[in-house]
Amino acid sequence: MPLKEQIMEVIGGPHVAAVATLDGKLPAVRFMVLAGFPDMTFVGATMKASKKVGQLKKNPDTALAIWSGKEYSDPYVDIIAKGTIHDDVATKKKYWNPMFEQFFKTPENPDFVVLVFTAGEITYHGKNMSSMEVWKR
Repeated sequence: MPLKEQIMEVIGGPHVAAVATLDGKLPAVRFMVLAGFPDMTFVGATMKASKKVGQLKKNPDTALAIWSGKEYSDPYVDIIAKGTIHDDVATKKKYWNPMFEQFFKTPENPDFVVLVFTAGEITYHGKNMSSMEVWKR
């Protein structure tokens, strides 16, 4: 199976991801629900006042990790990406998910922003750590 297809099996749709930004010179890691797309972008939602938004404004460099989440031996990916913040209503409506309602009520909520992470490099770790391949933009 081609590498991009293997990656999509891990990242496609919503997943809990570890998202690392920089807080000054130190890494700051948190879990977020991100949806992975075939263009190797990852989209999540957060509050405009969150620490990660402030960190991304200062430095868009991020690292993500997503595990397919079934068995410990299943594949996972490490991702180097650039994060962007979108607060326009058109983008918020485009990526709106009903699960956001409990936090943001509507896409028009001014406190709701969309984070888009564009992968520059993805390292795919195969089942049982049997292989490691790198996809680059």
